[in-house]
Amino acid sequence: MLKKVVLLFVLGLFIYSCARVPLTGRNQLSLVSNEELLPLAYEQYEQVMAESNVVTNTSDGQMVLRVGRRIADAVEAYMKEQGYEKELQGFAWEFNLIQEDIVNAWCMPGGKVAFYTGIIPICQNETGVAVVMGHEVAHAIANHGRERMSNGLMLNGLLGGVQVAMGQNPTLTQNLFLQAFGIGGQLGMLKFSRKHELEADQLGLNFMALAGYDPREAPEFWTRMSEGSSGGAPPEFLSTHPGPNRRIEQLNNQMPTALEYYERSRNR
Repeated sequence: MLKKVVLLFVLGLFIYSCARVPLTGRNQLSLVSNEELLPLAYEQYEQVMAESNVVTNTSDGQMVLRVGRRIADAVEAYMKEQGYEKELQGFAWEFNLIQEDIVNAWCMPGGKVAFYTGIIPICQNETGVAVVMGHEVAHAIANHGRERMSNGLMLNGLLGGVQVAMGQNPTLTQNLFLQAFGIGGQLGMLKFSRKHELEADQLGLNFMALAGYDPREAPEFWTRMSEGSSGGAPPEFLSTHPGPNRRIEQLNNQMPTALEYYERSRNR
């Protein structure tokens, strides 16, 4: 009887705590609020920046900043138009390039973005940077880190949010936060599930198009990324990602909608 009561309680909590991913409508668990997560994310971002060789004042760094600002502006306008502006409360966009020969980029909750110089040659140009930027920003907009944190709390029986969990088991809660956002070392790399990656591809394609970047560059970028990993271990950026053929197929299937956004941005 007790097991049934507990099961019903957890099921009820799960239903009560469900949120929807903006723009895709997918249900996701949300035991944690952005009000709790964003301060932690910002603190971690500042730590990574302090420990890294930030080169945003270079031409490539300025390109990352320029692309990030354009995509952030487009996302903000679109989210407001679609009635999701509350999802961006507390966001404080920041875009930095880190001098490190690593093929990776990431975006923490609240719009804190980092690129590594190792990915710039594969991007090739500003539109290529926009492919990656749209994808990474999409992780933050879709609250993928919050979802991972919520799943971790539930699986460990910590159901009262971050503050309650900290009081119950601070070490475990801290570890869940680090795992949820892929923060295990000085580079702060984020790793998401294939489901999250494909969702970020979908949203990111639209975001770059809304910002006025040609979405047809996205499949080309992933082809270059795949070719760059042949004959050796895949870049960190691909280590947990869907296979390139699958994601390119999905991107091409979604291209008509993205091109509509692209044409709309050009006609403003």
